[in-house]
Amino acid sequence: MRFQLCLMVSLVFASAANAADDLDVYGLWLNEEETTVMKITDCDGGPCGTLVWIDHPEPGTVTDAENPDPDLRARPLLGLTILSGFEARKASWKKGRVYDPMSGNTYGAKLRRRDDGALELKGCIGPLCKTQIWTPTSL
Repeated sequence: MRFQLCLMVSLVFASAANAADDLDVYGLWLNEEETTVMKITDCDGGPCGTLVWIDHPEPGTVTDAENPDPDLRARPLLGLTILSGFEARKASWKKGRVYDPMSGNTYGAKLRRRDDGALELKGCIGPLCKTQIWTPTSL
């Protein structure tokens, strides 16, 4: 009986620790195409992601050209926040938003740290979702 109780307590603490690890999405992340790096920091208790590197011959010339708001099309992509508004839900972040500067669209988003250490970013319009896997990087 005592062994079973100790085992149950250990499992509860291990599950809580794993959930905390899954929520640790902070740091620098390289996208699948290896063309951008996003820095995820804490913004009011949840993650937000800013573009900090773009693989382009002249990074200063890369602008938000596809933005639906004509007044924002000339702003640089470097330093642009593309992830925001997340809420912690068990072992992942949900109810966030991701802005795709390639299309100018904003999608509902989910974010989680995978067991292999990669970052899973899912952007959705209704039930239709696309998942990207980002890898940790140091720039």
